[in-house]
Amino acid sequence: MTVDGLRPGEVPIDAALVRRMVAAQFPQWAELPVQAVARSGVDNATYRLGEELSVRLPRLPRWVGQVEREQRWLPRLAPHLPLPVPVPLAEGKPDEGYPFPWSVYRWLDGENAALDRITEPHRAAVELAEFFAALQRVDPAGGPPPEWSNGFRGVPMGDDRDSAVVGPRIHARIAALAGLVDTDALTEVFDAAVAAPAWTAPPVWVHGDPAPANMLVRGGRLSAVIDFGTLAVGDPAVDLIAAWTFLDARTRDVFRATLGVDDATWARGRGWGLTGVLPDPAELADPVRATPARRRLDDIVTDYRQCG
Repeated sequence: MTVDGLRPGEVPIDAALVRRMVAAQFPQWAELPVQAVARSGVDNATYRLGEELSVRLPRLPRWVGQVEREQRWLPRLAPHLPLPVPVPLAEGKPDEGYPFPWSVYRWLDGENAALDRITEPHRAAVELAEFFAALQRVDPAGGPPPEWSNGFRGVPMGDDRDSAVVGPRIHARIAALAGLVDTDALTEVFDAAVAAPAWTAPPVWVHGDPAPANMLVRGGRLSAVIDFGTLAVGDPAVDLIAAWTFLDARTRDVFRATLGVDDATWARGRGWGLTGVLPDPAELADPVRATPARRRLDDIVTDYRQCG
């Protein structure tokens, strides 16, 4: 972090900036109030625009390609998917000192997903699996491959490009937990994912980051999947992140059976899931956060030992 709290290359964004750009480029919405959402995101900032719209702006140069990707592909994917997804209504241009394109969407209401907010968890597991199955059935022709601006989501395990599962990065994160958890077991989980047979079927559409913060719950049901910035065409194992960050042991089995995941893909997906559940040492030092963090780690190790 720099002294002003921004990461190197990060662009400062606030409600006043968003208000000025909306007024200048979309005067039909100029009178609508602009308000930061409670959890605005790490890669992109999100603001609510009135009651029915939202504005999403990349924070860093790496994520600029996400705007074009969502603008182009979400309108094509949405009709094929059984849960609502964001569909862009307009694309903004660099302005007011802000250097990147940005998007206006229809607002999707709901809370960030958590299993304890779901009335029927097994039903949610089925619905989520059906969502990924539908996404994978959409024709991938012309779709974006794993690349820099989507974090190389969907790459093969063991790929050395700058993804969340690049080996040295995961091994360093595991090593940082030495003395706090069973790092040998976590290393085995990751190494088994790398050693699992690769995806040899044609690449398919993947969301890329289906963590709880990128799913919404409303009225006790899964209501939407959001944030498609890491959208890619690649190995579907990456979307098994949801199995480890959102579901529990009971619902995970339902999810896997509904989606029909083979053993090799499940093993690779366990490696991707590890990226979503590995805590930092400070999290394990916090009694409130440590219990769920350790439970998630125990789940992933137990599954590895049972399923191989």
